[in-house]
Amino acid sequence: MARRTRGRSESEQRRWVSRSNRPRINRLRERWRFLVEGHVQGVGFRQACRRRAMELGLSGWVRNLADGRVEVQVEGESLPLNEMRLWCEQGPSHARVRLVRPSQIPITGDDWFEIRS
Repeated sequence: MARRTRGRSESEQRRWVSRSNRPRINRLRERWRFLVEGHVQGVGFRQACRRRAMELGLSGWVRNLADGRVEVQVEGESLPLNEMRLWCEQGPSHARVRLVRPSQIPITGDDWFEIRS
């Protein structure tokens, strides 16, 4: 049986697939801020928001604002972020969401989701 030499010509190297030459999938992360207006405090919005974000694999935080709104900052891939935005437009069953104001912000690299006061 003939032995293959370790050194290959350049044209021969292109024919073989090497694990090191595979393009790596770089999933783009984004961070969004949602200001949720309406009857959204005192209805379990923050707890439900945290639960939904964790189901979607998102990181960030949620908090009540003094003016009656809820602020949500979430980071992750675009499809789960869109799902989170759609969820914020409905909220939990007792919430009455009037408006969600989205804005894109710089990513922070957080890997958890928390409820802030």
